[in-house]
Amino acid sequence: MDQRKVTLALASLFISGSTIFLSPAAYAEPDQSPAKVIQSGRASWYGPGFHGRRTASGETFNTNDMTAAHRTLPFGTKVRVVNKKTGRSVVVRINDRGPYAHGRVIDLSKASAQAIGISGVGSVDVAQL
Repeated sequence: MDQRKVTLALASLFISGSTIFLSPAAYAEPDQSPAKVIQSGRASWYGPGFHGRRTASGETFNTNDMTAAHRTLPFGTKVRVVNKKTGRSVVVRINDRGPYAHGRVIDLSKASAQAIGISGVGSVDVAQL
């Protein structure tokens, strides 16, 4: 965090006259770690018929979580999925196997797909973090 942000944060504390506890996450910088694109292809989303059922990893699937299904990545792996059309990205955790539809590289939960603007199928880059 640069000095200017710290100064502005402290100034706002003194102006308000209240005691406020700041968590480090409140001023977290965007993730700047390099991510290697491991796949490009089509992504889809799944959820309505699977919500509440067990995933291949054993956890309960929640269509509102930022999760995804991938054929080979280990469970718990975090990947950044970038919608090539919109440029928007989301970080998801792999917790299921799939997709089983031909030509798709990843299946996103509904919330993950909505976050990057995919309502059906979209072109994406998948980068392992």
